[in-house]
Amino acid sequence: MCDEERGPVEVERGVFECIEAIRTSGLTNMLDRDRVAELATELGFHAGAHWVRENRDLYARAIFQGFEVTK
Repeated sequence: MCDEERGPVEVERGVFECIEAIRTSGLTNMLDRDRVAELATELGFHAGAHWVRENRDLYARAIFQGFEVTK
């Protein structure tokens, strides 16, 4: 594993807020990426839903290694 693959995954604040809102809601298991993206859309977090769908590997890594807000 290279250094880029260690530690938290950098995401924009809006993506983090989306994922955190879903996590704290308890509506789904955060490992269910498809449901997380679906909930993000239902809750109006369209950019977050897009990021989760388009960044499958980063999302999985971030669930285990954490998120770091960049903006």
